[in-house]
Amino acid sequence: MNNNMNVPGERLAALAPGRLAGMRRGIEKESLRVQPDGKLAFTPHPAALGAPLTHPRITTDFSEAQLELVTGAHASVPAMLDELGQIHQVVYHELQALGDEMLWVSSMPCVLPVDETIPIGVYGASNVGRAKSVYRMGLGHRYGRRMQTISGIHYNWSLPGLASDDYFALIRNFRRRAFALLYLFGASPAVCGTFVAGREHALIPLEGKGGAMYLPWATSLRMGRLGYQSQAQASLAVSYNGLESYAASLEEALTQPYPPYEAIGIRNLGGESNQLSTTLLQIENEFYGTIRPKRVIRSGERPLHALREHGVEYVEVRLMDLDPFEPLGIAAHTARFLDLFLLACLLADSPPDTPQEIAAIDRNQQAAAARGREPGLHMELPGGPQLLTEAVAALLAQLHPIAQTLDAALGGAHYAQALAHARALAQAPERLPSARVLQAIRQEHGGDFTGFALAQSRRVQASLTARACPAPLKAEYDALAAQSVREQAALEAADTQPFEDYRLHYISADRLRVG
Repeated sequence: MNNNMNVPGERLAALAPGRLAGMRRGIEKESLRVQPDGKLAFTPHPAALGAPLTHPRITTDFSEAQLELVTGAHASVPAMLDELGQIHQVVYHELQALGDEMLWVSSMPCVLPVDETIPIGVYGASNVGRAKSVYRMGLGHRYGRRMQTISGIHYNWSLPGLASDDYFALIRNFRRRAFALLYLFGASPAVCGTFVAGREHALIPLEGKGGAMYLPWATSLRMGRLGYQSQAQASLAVSYNGLESYAASLEEALTQPYPPYEAIGIRNLGGESNQLSTTLLQIENEFYGTIRPKRVIRSGERPLHALREHGVEYVEVRLMDLDPFEPLGIAAHTARFLDLFLLACLLADSPPDTPQEIAAIDRNQQAAAARGREPGLHMELPGGPQLLTEAVAALLAQLHPIAQTLDAALGGAHYAQALAHARALAQAPERLPSARVLQAIRQEHGGDFTGFALAQSRRVQASLTARACPAPLKAEYDALAAQSVREQAALEAADTQPFEDYRLHYISADRLRVG
């Protein structure tokens, strides 16, 4: 691993403007539906929003109360955020028509009930719909339902003309420098006390009312030990040196029985499903990571099979917290910074990873998530320890020529401005989102995390419902909702296979392989 991500000038120069214009990005944004008092909603997914199993833009993640809003792939950041804004507007107006629920703007959850009462997603009576619910039931048994209610933003990104090896080189470099994104954009330094009730943790009480818990220098508890982490998955030292090594690592986790999960069993004593399988991973999506190689799959196709047969189509960045100060959860300058960062990861030299480096990357991630703003914090780099702040400053300097190249190709100075914004954050740590969240909790809400997140959620709700939803937009989404209901009904009507036969076929190792 290099100490820097210097981009060779000839590689940058070789990126023709037309190819840079072909860059595509899209967003998947998760948010909890909450009641006016900041408690989790127990109502079903709103019927006016269609069927989450088949709707292309509005679905649910783990919980029935956890909306996932999905944009298409866009040629510009404004176009992507325009669509995300339209989806938000539709959702907020439908919620307003039904009552007084709103979307929670923080990555860390609202006031949560007892773990087993958190409702999991419901997707109808088809085999594919039942499998989605059973998978979520398995996640609840394995990790607890509270952990699954954490929300974030996934940033899907592609560039024309890349082969799978190019994407894996990008991924290796991304993982090496992911700590910089946690430092600059992490926004979850505190949690509601209900999230950790009855669990072992290293958090401390946040002074004041409300029972909030926090770490004083944390940037992203979501990406730390309390977030999407798993002791079981810690044994998976997945290599990103190429598609085959990556696929082989995942195939083993998807096919080898794991004793603690065997103890859970496939069904409970009443005959209800506990999980899809007893392997370390039920399906590919259970593997947690800061970034994933992805491609669009056909209905019923296993993602690993699709990758092996057709190669990587795009990458999915998974470590971005919801920004509670932004109505859509992400700012345009943040999205543009991700474009810059991903291009740098693609263009820089990317030596193979090793088990030792994979372990160091994990330690860096944990340190940056829990202690990222701590003065004097060092990251483990091959040339020796380096101050996190110095490593971030060096990275930002290396992004300058990429920002110039993108602005020259696409017009304007938007990428230079995005880089300048990131540099300003790095030079004034008190302006980092994680620091601003703690400051607002303390100064405006007496130490109450729930009060802070609820106030921000109400502001967003008010801004997005202040104007009427345009009639053409409502008509478009009414049509999408109706079509999704018809598609789910057709799936249910076409099913003749018993669910257990479907489950065994779906998890078959043969369906992970090509040929």
